[in-house]
Amino acid sequence: MNVLSLFSGAGGFDLGFIQAGHNIIWANDIDIDCIKTYKSNISNHIYHDDISNIKIKDLPLANVIIGGFPCQGFSVANKYRSIDDDRNNLYLFFKKVIKVIQPQYFLAENVKGILSLDNGKAIIKIIEDFKKCGYQIQYKLFNVADYGVPQTRQRVIIAGTRKDLPNNYKYTFPSPTHSKSPKSDDLFEWISIEEALKDIPEPGTNHDLKNHIYSKYKITNRNFTGHRRTNPTKPSPTILARGNGKGGVCAIQHPKNHRRLSVRESAIIQTFPIDFEFYGSMNSMYRQVGNAVPVKFAKKLAQQLFNN
Repeated sequence: MNVLSLFSGAGGFDLGFIQAGHNIIWANDIDIDCIKTYKSNISNHIYHDDISNIKIKDLPLANVIIGGFPCQGFSVANKYRSIDDDRNNLYLFFKKVIKVIQPQYFLAENVKGILSLDNGKAIIKIIEDFKKCGYQIQYKLFNVADYGVPQTRQRVIIAGTRKDLPNNYKYTFPSPTHSKSPKSDDLFEWISIEEALKDIPEPGTNHDLKNHIYSKYKITNRNFTGHRRTNPTKPSPTILARGNGKGGVCAIQHPKNHRRLSVRESAIIQTFPIDFEFYGSMNSMYRQVGNAVPVKFAKKLAQQLFNN
């Protein structure tokens, strides 16, 4: 299917769709580093511009629209979050594109905090908006560790199926492939961070890995996001795209807890290919990785479109 991608970032969502056999025909992001990363690894079909400058009538028609509209205003990690946060209104552009283009399907990704924003009223309003565009809507909170990603990352997926499609064409969410405690032969055990990184050498050794640099930000082992010890026998905590409030990104600790994860290791946890190269400063690369939809999870979502 032909896919139009909004708020594409470094391209995790898009790459998953490509790996599943879909065709990304147009993409957009405002971050120049993301644009360089995307063009280097995926294609030149991404455009660098503010969405306020984009004329929707000029966009190509597509079967599917995907996007993770900016979520900082929704995040539970943002104690100042509010429904009035300007960043939350960017979903209105996403909605307008859907209303004009009228794809058969759309998939929107966001943080867990979107479900509780404004005491749950925000998600209700968003769903109502999408329904008015002519879509059957469903949404679900996922833990990507249940889909073979070595990370306990919880994200909400909002899926829309155009109302005029037959019932048997309704989008269905993928079933889990992994479990913390498998009770069926059909499920695998969660993949640990130790297992995911077992073949990765130390940054200071002789290697040819791209982006294998890491933050020297002090390890404090406090009970606070980004400062907790990493349990090597469990999936990684959520790979972060934010820092300590001073502009830097607080990378998760390595499973040996002797340093923080490198950009390359963080990207492996996000299931990017090992040769996928990120561009920009180290902090920018960390943010690109942390903001991405895990490629393997995106592929699972995309494969469902062939099952309809």
